Amino acid sequence: MDRHRSGLWAAVAAFFLWGILPIYWKLIDFLPPPSIVAHRTLWSLVILLSIVAWRHEGRRVCQSLRNPRTAAWLLLSGTLLAANWLLYVWATLSGRIIEGALGYYLNPFFNMLFGVLWFGDRHKPLQLAAIALALCGVALQIPAVGGFPWIALTLAITFSLYAVVKKRTPLDSRLGLTAETTLLAPIALIWILSQTSSPTAVFGGTWAHAALVVGAGLATTLPLIFFGHAARTISLSTLGIIQFLGPTLQFFIGWKLYGEPMTSSRLASFALIWLAVAIYAADALKRGKPSES
Repeated sequence: MDRHRSGLWAAVAAFFLWGILPIYWKLIDFLPPPSIVAHRTLWSLVILLSIVAWRHEGRRVCQSLRNPRTAAWLLLSGTLLAANWLLYVWATLSGRIIEGALGYYLNPFFNMLFGVLWFGDRHKPLQLAAIALALCGVALQIPAVGGFPWIALTLAITFSLYAVVKKRTPLDSRLGLTAETTLLAPIALIWILSQTSSPTAVFGGTWAHAALVVGAGLATTLPLIFFGHAARTISLSTLGIIQFLGPTLQFFIGWKLYGEPMTSSRLASFALIWLAVAIYAADALKRGKPSES
């Protein structure tokens, strides 16, 4: 029971941190989004390599990187993750946090859809109804945002495709992320060096800015560590429900903290999304009861 409870708290901590991350990225708006993602990659790698060294797991990562087929899948998954990060940070700094929240609300529904397309998954009527309602909510976003909701859909699709590609790699989430960031690190380093005129400019010019930049690594890896513990100790059904805490916090941060517009059509769109979430959660709880008893 204690282990189960710790898993629940770890899941809440992970999605709470992911939910409030827009505030952190707003604090680093003195750097352009590509530079933020580059720093996020490099400083995450420092932390991840430290953990790998401490746990004596370096050989597994190196073996995976030496295998051309595995390395190709890792590079593809890392590219999808970096693209997702870049769009997410750009949307946050561009005053489109709510659109980003919509993307992460949609993510589990695209996971289910891709499960049907690529893995032959079969879904029950309630799950199909949830997918249909979520897609209706997306359709309502077109008049709500005055155009096609490409930010939300791209965020959802890239992260769902990331999950699909991750199934092709033999590493767990933490070691996989270590390998992915290792492959992306040279690109990130070249980008940072090409965009700055002096060593101090790399970190924003002040000690306070430097601390925020370096902290991007911890802001990236800490929720992943919590998530990894949660994924090992609680059911996926419970984890799937708790994950909606993240976009819910993003939604209210964008609306209430940063004053992003909230029209009636946008509220109607999110109402359909929340109804889809409720159906998803009810079905997940029903299916998760036997595994947690």
